[in-house]
Order: sequence, then structure tokens, then C-alpha cells
Amino acid sequence: MLRALAVDDERPTLEELVYLLNADPRIGAAEGASDATEALRRINRALESGPDGPDAIDVVFLDIQMPGLDGLDLARLLTGFARPPLVVFVTAHEDFAVQAFDLDAVDYVLKPVRRERLAEAVRRAVEQRGSTHPAPRIPVHEPDPDHITVELGGVARFVPVDDITHAEAQGDYARLHTDKGSHLVRIPLSTLEERWRARGFVRIHRRHLVALRHIGELRLDAGTVSVLVGTEELQVSRRHARELRDLLMRRP
Repeated sequence: MLRALAVDDERPTLEELVYLLNADPRIGAAEGASDATEALRRINRALESGPDGPDAIDVVFLDIQMPGLDGLDLARLLTGFARPPLVVFVTAHEDFAVQAFDLDAVDYVLKPVRRERLAEAVRRAVEQRGSTHPAPRIPVHEPDPDHITVELGGVARFVPVDDITHAEAQGDYARLHTDKGSHLVRIPLSTLEERWRARGFVRIHRRHLVALRHIGELRLDAGTVSVLVGTEELQVSRRHARELRDLLMRRP
């Protein structure tokens, strides 16, 4: 079973997280630290005691925005350790997800934390740790192909694909844009391109996938091509320009 350390500067949130972790049968013990500096001291002590020592820590559930040393700073420090614990970020802000996974985070959980979502993060940590007693996989029910699941404020929501104007690559993630805002999903843009090709989405640049129906204008200026999607102008790469013009000419 995993030994966990939860780190959060807000006492009620920390206590709730420690309670939920201790209620998970895959967690052998969970303790709390109120800031990253305290957490770093505990992790150092754990590494000195060895992987089977009484202070050992397998996974850290880490808030990002904290006074002084923040969660990202602590995670960066841990990457320099010989045997660092796994890291799961637990935060109220989705904007740091790309940075978090660049630091090899196991998962990125949004507050308020739901028991089911935390259980999924524990499952991923168990799998990555290579436990000899892997936890049963929690079934995930895929939505119908007309929707994509996003996480907003710790709640899973279904966004209609027809509402998405374009998608932007951010590493192994994609940011989905709609008229009402944007959502970050852990799906590569190439996967969305394959999945949504039949729904009228076309790659216009290595960073952008656009819904043809949401293109308002095609602009040519001194040899460069761009499209207007809502109020945003997106550049079209040379390799995609001809295909895009042909598709727009055939559009009803």
C-alpha cells in the first residue's frame, strides 16, 4: 500500500484530503504538511530512512499556490532526487496543468476534490509505483461521440463537440476553445484530429485544429494565410493552406 503526504496551506482542505486518502484502502497511511518547506523536510527524512523505513513516502498530493515555496517549486526540487516520491497535484487552478505534467506529475486533480476523482489519482499512483497488488481499475463510461468530457472545478462536464471552435496544442494536452471559454484536456491534438476529421475539423497548423463551420473569413496578406474564428485570427501554415482553401470552397 502507498504511504502518502498531503501538502496544502489551507487547514480545512488539508484535513479533508488526508481524511479521504486514509479512507482509500490502497493508502497505508496519509499525513499532512501545511507548506512546501515542511513537506521538503519530511521527504528528506523519508529518503534518509530508505524505501522501507518508518518515514517513507511513496506519493505526495501537492497544492500549487502556497506562500513561499510553492508546489511547482517543490516538484522541481524533487526531480533532482535519486528516488523521489510520485507527485499528484491538487489545485483549484487548471492553468498550471502543462507545467505540472512537464514535471512528470502522475495526475492533476482540481478542487474541490471529489472522492471518485481522488481514487482515480491513487489508482494511477499505484500503477506507476509498480505495486505487486494493483488496484482494480475504476470503470470510465465514455460519453457519446457528440460530446467530450472536461473537468471544471472538480466536476466532469460534457461539452458538445459542435460548440468547439478550435483546439490548440499544448504539449501532450489540447486546449479546447468555445464561445464561452476554454478547457484543457489530456489528449494530444493529433488524436483529436483523427477523432474529429469526419465532423469537419481540419488541421491548419501544427498547433491548431479548427472546425470549418466556425471559420468566418479566410485572409490572404503578403503571401501569408490566416482564418478568422470568432474574434481570433489564426495563422495557416503553407503545407495546410491549399487543402483548407479547397475545403472552404466546397463548404455548403
